[in-house]
Amino acid sequence: MTTAFYEIGDKVAVLDDAIEGVVTKVEHNKVTINTSDGFLMTYFFNEVIKINKTNDLNNAIYNSNLRNKDAETKLTQRQKIILKKLEVTEKGIPEFDLHIEKLVKSKNGLSNFDILNIQIDTAQRHIEFAIKNRIPKIVLIHGVGEGVLKTELEFLLKKYHQISFEEASYQKYGLGATMIYFKQNLK
Repeated sequence: MTTAFYEIGDKVAVLDDAIEGVVTKVEHNKVTINTSDGFLMTYFFNEVIKINKTNDLNNAIYNSNLRNKDAETKLTQRQKIILKKLEVTEKGIPEFDLHIEKLVKSKNGLSNFDILNIQIDTAQRHIEFAIKNRIPKIVLIHGVGEGVLKTELEFLLKKYHQISFEEASYQKYGLGATMIYFKQNLK
């Protein structure tokens, strides 16, 4: 396998995981990416692949900032407002969308059981990551539907003694999200 050449600002996807992000650092045979969930993660070149989304406004603004710090003085008022909103949301609570369309390229051939297992496994991975990295809270977006995924998530969350959870902000997410709090320093 040939190693791809990556530059700061390239949009990449992790091959064996449902993670996308923007390259923030390139060194030797590794890249550090800022994931779409706001985490900095490092991968080898052969673990990621470039993706091109030319209509991605966030990517365009992010790239222009990385390449030219002086560009801020040349931005229009509207661009400054958009940039400020992006900065605020990047510092916010990590959100993870568990809708199957966000997790796999195609759900063709997957049974409801398979879909639910993928969603629960993804949620568990995010929970374990948050615990390991001492993230104080996250939001899991599960949607409304028939409530099967929400029920299974509640069952999963009750297995962790260092977690408390509640419905996330109705104004922001409607009825389809759960806010998870991670208690720190439990002995």
